[in-house]
Amino acid sequence: MSESDSTLPTPSWQWPESEWRRHIDAVRAGQRLTPTQWPGGARVAVAVSFDPDHETIPLRDGETSPGRLAQGEYGARVGAPRILALLEKYSVPATFFMPAVSALLHPDEARAYTVHGHELAVHGWIHERNMLLSAADERDLVERSVDTLTQLTGQRPVGVRTPSWDFSPTTLETFLGLGFTYDSSLMADDEPYEILAAGEPTGLVEIPVDWIRDDAPYFTMDRYGSVRPYTRPRDVLEIWVDEFDAAYREGGVFQLTLHPHVIGHRSRLVVLRELLDHIAAHPGVWYATHAQLAEAVRHDIPSRRTESRA
Repeated sequence: MSESDSTLPTPSWQWPESEWRRHIDAVRAGQRLTPTQWPGGARVAVAVSFDPDHETIPLRDGETSPGRLAQGEYGARVGAPRILALLEKYSVPATFFMPAVSALLHPDEARAYTVHGHELAVHGWIHERNMLLSAADERDLVERSVDTLTQLTGQRPVGVRTPSWDFSPTTLETFLGLGFTYDSSLMADDEPYEILAAGEPTGLVEIPVDWIRDDAPYFTMDRYGSVRPYTRPRDVLEIWVDEFDAAYREGGVFQLTLHPHVIGHRSRLVVLRELLDHIAAHPGVWYATHAQLAEAVRHDIPSRRTESRA
């Protein structure tokens, strides 16, 4: 082996068992947190969320062309007001994970979410890719995001969703240090669970997401790349209806992630409206913000730990 070859990382197939186990155990799903009954005797919990990324997607990548920025601006000008009106019509509380720069660009929108009884939660500073940041930079951006949303609305966020839907080696430590009660970025279950760090319980509730229940993979368009919408909106409605129906049968959680600049278009918003009509036709539905959902499941954590040790 040459001297330069010795500086290359060891390929994963040569790792000792201790190495691959260390990576696996760093952040892991602990006990599932689905109560025997939801508040009010409900059969299913429905947690609808929106990520008002707006202009931060191109800004993150240093793209400043009016065309790319206008795509995001649509979410603020058109998508968000339509969504707020629809949620009010159906009396559905939602959680809005908003990048701090997006909130600074649209402060009235950020305040409108909390004024209308919705939850405003952290979604990074400028939709940065947290996996590429140093530990210090990641913590700084999360702290600044918390401070910004708190100053704009007078309410300190209790929940967080990483812009990358992923954890860096220090993300979990940062979130625990800042006192968040829940995260919504990981995908280890259909139901909420407690996050483990190196096999130890953290008390942090995970409300899992998935690309299946996200509008962006179905509808995102990149004029210069290979990303093209490939699914009819009503086909996506069928997928989401099936996801809800399964959660209803199992007595679990139906969680949904949407974006105002994506779902807010006319032919797509009709899908959300029809989905809410379908859900409303079922008795025993508990609509909750992500914070309310986390609170409903987290009180079981100590007792369940005791049971698991017995």
